Amino acid sequence: MAFPGLQHVAITVSDLKRSTDWYTRLFGAEPVLDEDEEGGEFHHTVYALDGGMLFGLHTHMGREAKDGFDARRTGLDHVGFALPDSASLEAWGKRLDELGIKHGGVKKAHYGSGISFADPDGIALEFFIAPGT
Repeated sequence: MAFPGLQHVAITVSDLKRSTDWYTRLFGAEPVLDEDEEGGEFHHTVYALDGGMLFGLHTHMGREAKDGFDARRTGLDHVGFALPDSASLEAWGKRLDELGIKHGGVKKAHYGSGISFADPDGIALEFFIAPGT
């Protein structure tokens, strides 16, 4: 039996409005869902990305841990967004510049190339292409 691909990613944010505004600009789209979870444990704002993938922002009704994101802590290291080729990687670098989002420029490695950046909570994000694309 084949192992399934990812269907969604959800991250916890410290300020839902700030993060919703930031991701709306980044994605160039409004959320498709913005509601409290039925059990009242969290609120989620969800974006539909290409390929059927969902990306969610969560707030836990004031019960979030107050420490900031750290990729070295056990848990999430970063979220990578797949791009088809180097031209699209360059285009997204320019788009990040237009949005005023700081990034590290294109980094090339034998396993692929990417542009790393962070959201308002410092959560590490990356645009990535496979080698040879």
